[in-house]
Amino acid sequence: MQVFDTAKDAALSLRPDEPVYCFRPDVLKADTRSFMKQFPGKTAYAVKTNGEPLVLKTLAEAGVQAFDVASPAEFAAVRAVAPEAEMLYMHPVKAQSDIRLALEGYGIRVIAVDHEDEVTKLIRVVRALDIDPGALTVFVRIQTKGHATYELSKKFGAGPAQAVELLQRLSRHGFPVGICFHVGSQIQDPDTYERALASADWVRNRAGLPLAGLDVGGGFPAEYGHDPNRKKPEMPSLDEIMARLRQDISEWGFEETPLVAEPGRVIVARAFSLVVRVLLRKGRRLYINDGIWASLSDSWTGKITLPARFIPDPAIRSRNGDPDKLVPFRVCGATCDSVDILSRPFWLPETVDTGDWIEIGHIGAYSMALRTRFNGFYPDLFVEVKTPFDAGEAPDGFASLETMAD
Repeated sequence: MQVFDTAKDAALSLRPDEPVYCFRPDVLKADTRSFMKQFPGKTAYAVKTNGEPLVLKTLAEAGVQAFDVASPAEFAAVRAVAPEAEMLYMHPVKAQSDIRLALEGYGIRVIAVDHEDEVTKLIRVVRALDIDPGALTVFVRIQTKGHATYELSKKFGAGPAQAVELLQRLSRHGFPVGICFHVGSQIQDPDTYERALASADWVRNRAGLPLAGLDVGGGFPAEYGHDPNRKKPEMPSLDEIMARLRQDISEWGFEETPLVAEPGRVIVARAFSLVVRVLLRKGRRLYINDGIWASLSDSWTGKITLPARFIPDPAIRSRNGDPDKLVPFRVCGATCDSVDILSRPFWLPETVDTGDWIEIGHIGAYSMALRTRFNGFYPDLFVEVKTPFDAGEAPDGFASLETMAD
């Protein structure tokens, strides 16, 4: 992998016509260690957030010894770069064959369920493989409600009374049991974990069983940009959330229970930026070589505000407009799908033109995981960059929350 001091250096040296992911391993290690230092339990990185081999390898080097996995492909990805790491199979809905592969092929011994049919699948496999149920820890996922950018309890989680029944059934079959929840991605309210812990306490008390663990899931917010034309949203910092979470864990009597967290965005978001090229400027529209079917799904939803830095092509000798004036541009992706248009404009210098580059910051979470091969476009060029995005020049603009006429 080529190494550059900044993303601008990479763009001007490579002059790429394809998108370039700028990886910052030192940022990834620092954010990982910061999280692990503050969380009072086991950190299991959520592989779904970014499962690139270079990310998983760097996380292992940073001290991560457990990974939250959801599929056979993720089992293999972790095992390839971290053979001794523990894997927690926390997806609540699984094929029975995948359960068998997890237990028999990969030696996974932590698993989650949220329905009686999932318990039935698990019991069948354990009996078929003649595994001692006492060697597994089974977490029952409970529903939660909170304020997050992306809600996750609409799809998964058992209601409180159902969770009690599942815990008791699992215990009768000899499984050590735990409780888990996931409050959503990019939470907006520090009280979210407190409400989830209150639900977990209700379930624990009525189940009447000792807990082998409590998994608080993810939701820890990453740092992004904000639209300078609007009031900065009041997002809690990681320090504030962790201080409150430790307090709530103690107040609800879980301080002696083995704890697990499944961070994703908060660890990997700042570790990457993306350099895209302007393929065409058509008035106030910019056509770039990435889009909603590749790295920019967060910009499609409009729920995340991404910072952007203009990298002018020095080969362009003459420009129109004021270089200090930021104006909104509708951004269109590279595919021939007319839906491939970002939902919000990017505010960039008025002088941006065909052939220029744009560095989009804090792109490490889900951008690579959600890219597709639609139309044959598939960004897959990586370089290493030494300077953190935040330590470089101030962003020129942002994916604004304000709407814009077509």
